[in-house]
Amino acid sequence: MEYARLWRLVWSRCPGIGWQRLERIEGMFGSLELAWQAKESDLLHALSGRTRLKPQEAEAIGRYREKLGPTPFKQPLCRDQRRRWTSPLCLLPDDPAYPSALLELDRPPTQLFWQGRGSLWAPLCRGQAVAVVGTRRPSRHGGGMARAIGRALAEAGWPVVSGLAEGIDAEAHQGCLEAGGRPVGVLGTPLSRVYPRHHHQLQAAVGEQGLLVSELAHGTPGRPGHFALRNRLQVGLAQALVLVECPESSGALHSATIAWELGMPIWVVPADASKFSAAGSNRWLGQGATPLLSPADLLSSLGAGPLMARAAAEPTAEHGALQLREAALLGAMGAGASLDQLCDRLRLSPAVLSERLLRLELAGLLRSEPGLWWRPC
Repeated sequence: MEYARLWRLVWSRCPGIGWQRLERIEGMFGSLELAWQAKESDLLHALSGRTRLKPQEAEAIGRYREKLGPTPFKQPLCRDQRRRWTSPLCLLPDDPAYPSALLELDRPPTQLFWQGRGSLWAPLCRGQAVAVVGTRRPSRHGGGMARAIGRALAEAGWPVVSGLAEGIDAEAHQGCLEAGGRPVGVLGTPLSRVYPRHHHQLQAAVGEQGLLVSELAHGTPGRPGHFALRNRLQVGLAQALVLVECPESSGALHSATIAWELGMPIWVVPADASKFSAAGSNRWLGQGATPLLSPADLLSSLGAGPLMARAAAEPTAEHGALQLREAALLGAMGAGASLDQLCDRLRLSPAVLSERLLRLELAGLLRSEPGLWWRPC
């Protein structure tokens, strides 16, 4: 299982290989390991029809395979290879914490890189979050409503999903942060890049207090299409969408269309009909979306969020039982330890330990840090 996951990671980071092509080559060759050993001509034949490669895509894949060589990793993994390929801050579709709702999208992400509070994956897997989207250039009314909605959702225990862009996204995140909530920022860039650049402080705060998510690996060059692709992830992580304000050319309308096709409730904040910045969102009011005049109306429909219920129940018997079962692991960790140190201290394999560490992190008992390092919360 560990090496099957590693092969999926290798292919997921290959340029030009998305969900459909990954499934195609695995089905054609029987395994991703055999596909890696295939001749270029056989790979081109396998990726024919709807998954046909453009010449430049085939060249990029060829360069990637040549760079990694016939054996991208050896058995058993050495320390450097483990750090490169087995990062726990990357989710694959077969991982327990991967939200199954994302598999219903037309283009499910082949990998999800994340940073922040791993315990938020539990409500996100159940779709227990609310997405707030809108224009980068809102009116004063639209920006104020976005911040008020973010604050109200946080106070009611709902994770607030948005894209960390300027305007509505930033206001929703700020409102959530001000209320001590858990914002979820879905990026159109790798986690290591901040866009727009002046959002350094905001992105850091979201990563500290909530969760940052991206399907783009470190070093992926920026492309305008990446910001449109993240719209589907915002919808896939939520159970409802709030469209605050946007013109008819806004990418937020793409999020609303995806939500509508999935049967997700959509609320729209009404705005002045003469405002260009609200022409797109206002149009949704005539297409079946629910008008949102006050954040209180939203909360009366949604009720208390998953974080409110959890806060009232902590410490739970389940958490106590988990702490007892993992007493040896928590004791070996002390104030903090790396994966290699834990393997040496407990004489366990990385695969076994990674699964147990992820379970503790999802329960909010551990916090992962760069360099395969964990600390107790």
